[in-house]
Amino acid sequence: MQRRRLVLAAAAALAAPAFVRAQTVEKPKLSIAVGGKNLLYYLPLTIAESLGYFKAEGLEPTIVDFAGGSRALQAVIGGSADLVSGAFEHTLNMQAKGQRLRAFVLQGRAPQIVLGVNPKTLPNFRTVADLKGKKIGVTAPGSSTNVMANFVLAKAGLKPSDVSIIGVGAANGAVAAMRAGQIDAISNLDPVITLLQRSGDLRIVSDTRIVAEAEKVFGGPMPAGCLYAPQAFIDKNPATVQALAHAMVRADKWIQAAGPGEIIKAVPESYLLGDRAVYIDAFLACKGALSPDGSFPEAGAATAVRALQSIDESLKDVKFDLAAAWTNDFVKRANQKYPKA
Repeated sequence: MQRRRLVLAAAAALAAPAFVRAQTVEKPKLSIAVGGKNLLYYLPLTIAESLGYFKAEGLEPTIVDFAGGSRALQAVIGGSADLVSGAFEHTLNMQAKGQRLRAFVLQGRAPQIVLGVNPKTLPNFRTVADLKGKKIGVTAPGSSTNVMANFVLAKAGLKPSDVSIIGVGAANGAVAAMRAGQIDAISNLDPVITLLQRSGDLRIVSDTRIVAEAEKVFGGPMPAGCLYAPQAFIDKNPATVQALAHAMVRADKWIQAAGPGEIIKAVPESYLLGDRAVYIDAFLACKGALSPDGSFPEAGAATAVRALQSIDESLKDVKFDLAAAWTNDFVKRANQKYPKA
């Protein structure tokens, strides 16, 4: 009898974590909007999904892919998605419009966005000022790639209205637009950038895949891809948000420890754009810009505000609540739970 009680007690102890987890995750089935899931910018999201990290935390997310970050943002504002895997600066942009969004786990510590020109249509390009009157391809108008283009243009004395911004997506469509000469420049991410580089269809002007260059461009640490959600969702579902942070921190750490071969096996074949070697080169180019542990830099929000205010006159007098745009609380607990990859 004593032995049976011990066996039952042991079985109950083993079952308890799953039971508790099921009770504490308020919303196991949820939707995540993302703009360009195939991009290395969002590699931690893909890894958390493909390696079962979300499932291990009791989550069953539906990841909905859009043409760019601005459209993913619209999905959460419109109520068709619970949260976004997107660029950090959107939390500040929307704060200025009265929307309370908060980032809670980082995927990229630098934007990884590259602005480059088309050697076919601009063979004599010398400076950014030469882009006046030209067509610039971005993932989607209003997305972080558009913000980056505007920021570089502003430094050269150009206004957003001095160029034509064209949405070309974040995959083969972007590559085709460049190669066909439909756009004179592009602001995009990997693997698109590396593919265009390898084929000689891109001349790089500004490269924020390099953390030091990103900090030079923006004047400080510029947080990039992250998970962010309406503050109301975070308040209502704190255990769900914590579970999301756990999964993403595990993914961040796994990526830092992984080799190119492991990355290739973990991502869908379609992400490779038909060339594994290009994807490996792209991963190696971006790896340093991916977050090692999901933490936001203390000065990151201030850097993002400066960047936004430099390109948008309507934001210059806005008093931002920087602390309300991000939190490391969930990430700190995730790093305690998963100190290693």
